[in-house]
Amino acid sequence: MSKKALINIDYTNDFVSDKGALTCGIPAQQIEEKMLAVTSQFIDNGDYVIFAVDIHHKSDPYHPETNLFPDHNLSGSNGRNLYGELNRLYEDNYSLQNVYWMDKTRYSAFAGTDLELKLRERGISELHLVGVCTDICVLHTAVDAYNKGFKIVVYKDAVASFNQVGHEWALGHFKACLGADVI
Repeated sequence: MSKKALINIDYTNDFVSDKGALTCGIPAQQIEEKMLAVTSQFIDNGDYVIFAVDIHHKSDPYHPETNLFPDHNLSGSNGRNLYGELNRLYEDNYSLQNVYWMDKTRYSAFAGTDLELKLRERGISELHLVGVCTDICVLHTAVDAYNKGFKIVVYKDAVASFNQVGHEWALGHFKACLGADVI
């Protein structure tokens, strides 16, 4: 049986709250219950749970997103905190060995991080993905996971985007091009 991990991607105030700097709004808010259920199940089962959270610095001239999007998920800001009840769930469990907070500075949770090392150390071969945005950070994380040989599972009721066309396209791409199970 393969060992699995959950990557909980960018479910922060800036991406989910009505007042977020780069919000997906209602579509992201509607997945909160499923995000909580999946995350709780993984934590309770002792599976590895990674909170891969975007971090930026105000108007960073060297970051490629600076010219694409407004400032978001700024270091030390409330916008970077996990949204809603997921924040409480993280705070109640962050000290557990199977719960890991990871800063990321690019779309993919693998780019410039120790994520692959952490997964390989634990013998993990199957990655379950939830979060936002389906067609940006979730997609780029899934592509990198595929290229690194991981089996991929995406929870369609626990991913969202501010671009519904992109969201639907990404769900199809996960299946057709990455061989992911979209459940």
